[in-house]
Amino acid sequence: MNETMLCVVGRVATRPVYRETASGPAARFRVAVTARYWDREKSAWADGHTNFFTVWANRQLATNAAASLSVGEPVIVQGRLKVRTEAREGQPGWMSADIDAVAIGHDLARGTTAFRRAPRPEQSASPDRPEPNWETTLGNSPPSGEQNTQRPPEHAAVT
Repeated sequence: MNETMLCVVGRVATRPVYRETASGPAARFRVAVTARYWDREKSAWADGHTNFFTVWANRQLATNAAASLSVGEPVIVQGRLKVRTEAREGQPGWMSADIDAVAIGHDLARGTTAFRRAPRPEQSASPDRPEPNWETTLGNSPPSGEQNTQRPPEHAAVT
């Protein structure tokens, strides 16, 4: 698939707008991305051109973005670039740059944040099953016909 994936670092420019649609939750907001460069004449950092992107999020990403983002916060957005050209108010050639977001997060180089896992949707109650025996010792093979239920140590890499 020939999609243009990009990652932008900027600030939230507009309040996220959240909508419940037939295909699930959707949210959009604008992000401002300003290039900075070192001005040798002034011996100081200077702001360059600011680009604005409309960020579109869907499903759980939309719900979490709407609940987490506020205007002015530094963010990192990764997604697919969509450039559209259309006529508006009789003027041809109006362009917009949209990002169909895959991931959105706060920029931790500019501050701190507190992550909270989103609650999972309620699932139907399943019949109670007994807790498996996790106490199988290493080196002992399980009785024939049973699977080994030994958990890997917490620090072991699981591949």
